[in-house]
Amino acid sequence: MNRSIRTGAALAGVAGVVALAGCGAVTVGATADDETATTDASSGQATDSGTVAYADGTYTAEGSYQTPETVETVSVTVTIQDDVVTAVEVTGDPQAAESRQYQSQFIGGIADEVVGVALDDLAVDRVAGSSLTSGGFNAAIEQIKQDAAV
Repeated sequence: MNRSIRTGAALAGVAGVVALAGCGAVTVGATADDETATTDASSGQATDSGTVAYADGTYTAEGSYQTPETVETVSVTVTIQDDVVTAVEVTGDPQAAESRQYQSQFIGGIADEVVGVALDDLAVDRVAGSSLTSGGFNAAIEQIKQDAAV
């Protein structure tokens, strides 16, 4: 292999790594300089904790994610009590055979990952070997946070 081909292959590999690095999850939270006031649901008093209070209840939202073959969507239903997820259900209608397998694995393992977790702390990367489905799940959770915020 001559030197220019090796150099081109190395540059293509670096470009791929840089492109994938841009796909990572970004966590946005309050900082010491950007603290927000919220209302304590039990007392109705404002707090300065920087966290958001959520109304107890069951919420459903859809989230989409890109696979190599298609764009897939999952429906996420969570029950929240005292800002903590007490139940979760994920359903999908996968378009590709491989997505069917990964969504099934994700659905089978998601409850173990999120039940008992505070809604503000909820973000999944990989569940039961499925990494792409988590993108749709996280998108749905962001919508649920907006819907449930008090």
